Amino acid sequence: MIDESTGVGERVAQARKLKGWTQARLSMETALSTSLISAVEQGRRAATPAYISACAKALRTSTAELLGQPFPPTTAEDRELHGAIALLRNELAAYDLADDDIEVRPLARLSKDVVQARQYRRDAAAPKLADILPPLVTEARALVHRSAGYDRDQAFVLLAELYYNVRSLAHKMGYIDLAASSVDRMTWAANESGDPLWIAASQFHRATLLTNGGDWKTALTYLELCRAHLEPVLGAGDERDLIAWGGLHLQSALAAARAGSRDRADSHLAEAVDTANRIGHDRDEVLVFGPTNTSIWSVSLAVEMMDGGEALKRADGMFIPAGTPRSRSGHHYIDLARAYLLHGDRTLVLDALQTAKATAPSLTRFHPMVHETIRVLAREDSRRNDTVRGFAAWCGITPSL
Repeated sequence: MIDESTGVGERVAQARKLKGWTQARLSMETALSTSLISAVEQGRRAATPAYISACAKALRTSTAELLGQPFPPTTAEDRELHGAIALLRNELAAYDLADDDIEVRPLARLSKDVVQARQYRRDAAAPKLADILPPLVTEARALVHRSAGYDRDQAFVLLAELYYNVRSLAHKMGYIDLAASSVDRMTWAANESGDPLWIAASQFHRATLLTNGGDWKTALTYLELCRAHLEPVLGAGDERDLIAWGGLHLQSALAAARAGSRDRADSHLAEAVDTANRIGHDRDEVLVFGPTNTSIWSVSLAVEMMDGGEALKRADGMFIPAGTPRSRSGHHYIDLARAYLLHGDRTLVLDALQTAKATAPSLTRFHPMVHETIRVLAREDSRRNDTVRGFAAWCGITPSL
């Protein structure tokens, strides 16, 4: 179990003290206010991703170290998930090696299992995805080496998607190094396939690595370069090009939000909304994109900018269709909980977290922002609220009481 005292605030405090820094020095190095640093270290405010990446960069440590990821297993199901990570780590190391001993099915049959894995990813069903993924990646790798021409291109598309799934699972489980390696492999496979949308998806997640690492300016520059290759073909109105264009704008909005550039974040969001409206419906084959997802992102971006009131305003009246991937709808309710906490509506925080849990249990249980949110809530409420205590225990957190 992770003790409440070992949350992000405590880890940041320990790291800065080891460097001999005061809170004022950390403020100077990160451009974070001393009042915010003090509040996070005391457990009165939840650390945001921007806060964590800024502190990690300044303190020369990793975001995973400050988050305490990967969270230690507390159940038999957790141990199975961690076991799958070990298998996938080995598979990613063998990415460009042929294996003549592996039995490989025809492309069409393998594709059916890849579609099933895709559904597990959309549903944020980590245990099911972890069960099916390791042998699938191995088989797809072998198929690539035994194919030629168009079949080889299509085999690389399958492999790119499977590496995307590995990235998703590793990220949710807190294996940040493996998630980064997965993006590298995904980029390689996407480029080999020549599929423009998969290339854009790999660019999207490469930018995510830069954004999560606190290199917001680099991420924004990189995304501008990526979109420059797309802009000349947008007039044709091809839906896949529009999805790539809109998705890359959403990622730019996130980098701008974490950099503290609200006007720039809103500008990128507006471009993504216009593109989603131009498409007119939701798509989730490669990049999840469309009117629903841009609405979800709009709330998330307000939370990233620590504006709970704006986030709740954007969420008011939002309708999430039944077919929306649970990975996205679950994320929305996590963001909603964070918005309530920022806005001071503490009685509604747990309701949103419970909805997130019902929607996407494994996503919610392992999400570091859920852990941060429930720690702050438990700090003041756990003595008189058994429900908060129970939710914290379900997440693997034992509050210090």
